[in-house]
Amino acid sequence: MTAESPPSTPRLLLQSVATRDALLDGGWWPRSNIPMAELPGLILALEDYRGPIHHILLGATGWASRPHLLDVAGRAVRLVWSTSLPTDLLTAISTSGTRIDLLVVPPGVNMPTAWAAIGLAAQSTNTTHASELITAADHLLLPSEGKTDSVG
Repeated sequence: MTAESPPSTPRLLLQSVATRDALLDGGWWPRSNIPMAELPGLILALEDYRGPIHHILLGATGWASRPHLLDVAGRAVRLVWSTSLPTDLLTAISTSGTRIDLLVVPPGVNMPTAWAAIGLAAQSTNTTHASELITAADHLLLPSEGKTDSVG
């Protein structure tokens, strides 16, 4: 399938240096659950990071459709939809076999939480699983006990 509009710029943060010590390579926050609108821009950004992408593995839940092939920059990228893969994890495999694991923040998450979760996922020291990062981000954003929001 070919996207009908130009690829959008993905809301994406990636580690500046690839390391296998971290559980994830970064995080992505799609604007919608429409693969044809969201995935081409992501794939192009990941190709700048690690080279041409051969296929993408995604959790099947939460997406509006599940195409199996996507035309990106004149190349076919295979999409593999899995019911056993968590919805908050995406794995991209480059043509050289390099793996890129990303936290996927659902489109409806509020902006501060989403960016905090993506920031945590992109840290080279991250050892938190994707399924726990949004909760961890929420905890980072909670006001400290005893603090008030009033102006006085």
